[in-house]
Amino acid sequence: MYDRININVSAVDYDKTSKAIGHKLSLLEEMVHSSDDFAITDSEFAFGWHFFVVSVNRSLVEKLAEQMGPDFDRLKGKGMEKKFLTWIAKNMESKEHRFKLAIKEEMESSKYGIF
Repeated sequence: MYDRININVSAVDYDKTSKAIGHKLSLLEEMVHSSDDFAITDSEFAFGWHFFVVSVNRSLVEKLAEQMGPDFDRLKGKGMEKKFLTWIAKNMESKEHRFKLAIKEEMESSKYGIF
């Protein structure tokens, strides 16, 4: 479980958003010479949003950090997981994709206890 980073995604359009995230992660795999390092689940629809999980091998994120060098360290967030969320969000900025990202483990241990 600790060798993967699980990201909860909330999106208005599952098809477009999941394909766009999958495309970006495929390009990342090509960039760092890796393969089969991520998985995207099916969505659950509630409250007008689609909820799904993107699971990424930690090794893929480590390779990205290694290749980006100090630029990765400058990304917003504490820790590798948060910096990776920032990287994905920046690479997905577009008005056609309305989505929110969060680390799954952090949501499950929320101080509000609703997850």
